[in-house]
Amino acid sequence: MTGVSIIQKYQETQLAIKLISLGGRIQMLESETNLSRNKLIKLYKEIQGCPPPKGLLPFSTSWFMTWEPNIHASIFYNAYSFLVRNGLKSGIQTILKAYQLYLEQCQFSHKEEPILGLTRAWILVKFVEKNIMQQSCCTVCRGLFITHAYHPQNTFTCSLCQPPSRADKNNKTQKENDEKCLKVLSKQSHLNSSVSHQITA
Repeated sequence: MTGVSIIQKYQETQLAIKLISLGGRIQMLESETNLSRNKLIKLYKEIQGCPPPKGLLPFSTSWFMTWEPNIHASIFYNAYSFLVRNGLKSGIQTILKAYQLYLEQCQFSHKEEPILGLTRAWILVKFVEKNIMQQSCCTVCRGLFITHAYHPQNTFTCSLCQPPSRADKNNKTQKENDEKCLKVLSKQSHLNSSVSHQITA
C-alpha cells in the first residue's frame, strides 16, 4: 500500500492553517482536507488558542437574505464568480482568494469582525452550486445580489436601493459605503484588470 505523499500532507497542513487563521470551522476543514480530526483540533488550538466551537454549521439560507449580510455575501460571491470566469477552478483555493478580496474591499480593522465569515462564505458557494441560492440582478442599480434560487426575474430590488428603516441607524450604511458596495457589485465594473492580475497570480 502506497503511503501519503509528504508534499501533499504538507500542502494540506498549510491549507488547514490558512483556513483556521481566517476563522474556518472544523467541519469545513474536514471537508476540504484529508487530515485527521484530532490533528485539525490540535492545529486549531495552537493557532486560535482555544478549542474549536462545537455545534452544527449555520446551514440556513435566511441569514444571507437579511439586509447587511446580503450585501457582504453578494460582494464575496461577485469576486468568486469573477475569478472562476477568468480561469480559476472552482474550489477552496478560489474561495480563499475571493474571501481575501472581500476583506480587502470592505477594509475591516484588526479589531472588527467581518460581517461574512469564511465558513459562511464557503457554505454560500455550496448553496449556489446546489441551486439553493443564486445571483439576481437588482432592477434599480443593476448590481448582482444573492437571492433564493428561482427568484422571479426583474422583480428584485437590493437593500442598497431600498434599505430597511433600521439601516439609517447603522454607521456602515453611509452614502460613501453604499457607493463603494455598488461599484463592486455592478455588472459593468466587476473588478478591474489590475485587481484581477493581483488575485489570479
